[in-house]
Amino acid sequence: MSTRVGRKQAARVVREQLALERRRRRTAVTSAVAAVALLVAGIVGYGVYRSQQPVAGFAVPASATDDRAGVRVGDGPVTVEVYLDYLCPACRQFEEQAGATIERLLAERRITMVYHPVAILDRYSTNDYSSRSAAGAGCAADAGRLVQYTSALYADQPAEGGPGHTDDRLVELAATAGLSDHTFGPCLREGRYADWVTHVTDGMSRRGVNGTPTVFVGGRKLANPTAENLAAAVEQA
Repeated sequence: MSTRVGRKQAARVVREQLALERRRRRTAVTSAVAAVALLVAGIVGYGVYRSQQPVAGFAVPASATDDRAGVRVGDGPVTVEVYLDYLCPACRQFEEQAGATIERLLAERRITMVYHPVAILDRYSTNDYSSRSAAGAGCAADAGRLVQYTSALYADQPAEGGPGHTDDRLVELAATAGLSDHTFGPCLREGRYADWVTHVTDGMSRRGVNGTPTVFVGGRKLANPTAENLAAAVEQA
């Protein structure tokens, strides 16, 4: 009798130990899952925080390239880059000739455009128009309207040698490109991306680009940037 009782007690002890071990395992798994969740949340939160902070001492548009020397538009397989100054008459001619082709290639998702808005012609205006309009390009990029902003500015380009458009006029032109005064206006007027424009312009020099417009397709400079040559280069890339 005592032997059976002893066996029952031993079996009960074993069952209790097994149950305790299962509870410990469940607790360990739950703790591990919670720790991973906290880690992921922390990483995501830090990423969001970092994306809202100035990079290398200056603010950059959300769609900036990895080197922060341009902004991306589109997601096609062929990268087309253009260095432009909004006061540059030859850039206006390029926009008039190739703007529709660029929009078509973007709509067909055949290219990723990288715009490098630079300020090399401030000396040809009395109010730093190149710098201010290029900074506005960063504001337009944040709203997803950079292509339209570029088209609107070249359609009403001021003459070299005089006053460029005021901030108020730039806001008006931006409105025709679908940009809201409530978001674009403050961004432009506070000069949010002024230092970024300096960085982009410096990057132009570091790359050995010495004029605008300069166009690259798939990393290769386009010798004669016309709409036809651009489309052909994209086709061959």
